[in-house]
Amino acid sequence: MIAAGDDHPAVDILLVEDSDTDAELVHRALRRISGDGGVVRVRDGVDALDFVLCQGPWLRRTGGHPRLILLDMKMPRLNGLDVLRRLKGDESTRVIPVVMLTSSQEARDIRESYQLGANSYLVKPVDAEGFAAVVAHAGRYWTEMNHTPA
Repeated sequence: MIAAGDDHPAVDILLVEDSDTDAELVHRALRRISGDGGVVRVRDGVDALDFVLCQGPWLRRTGGHPRLILLDMKMPRLNGLDVLRRLKGDESTRVIPVVMLTSSQEARDIRESYQLGANSYLVKPVDAEGFAAVVAHAGRYWTEMNHTPA
């Protein structure tokens, strides 16, 4: 796992998730498709923006933007919709694919996510096996099959 303050290579996936349990399930699923490298987890929206914008504790980070952001909706300090609004409102980060990965099935949350520029909206299945399958499929699609601008 990469820590704040480290100077490190490019990151494939930034996981923004406050739940340790959900984060561990995501890491297990992603390890199956890509090994240990390329995934960084932050616990809230403030840390996510610091990471992407290379500021605060991530000031020395040199790896460029992540290829994918998996973004939880409900988090402390700054929620996922506010992070999404900031990322998609900034010319330098607008093209980063953002997948909302949340337990919310509320129509208003789905609608607002897409209106703010989310590239996909995935609801976390309640069972561990289903959760792992959703994450693995999403990770494989966005990091192996999808093409983004350089």
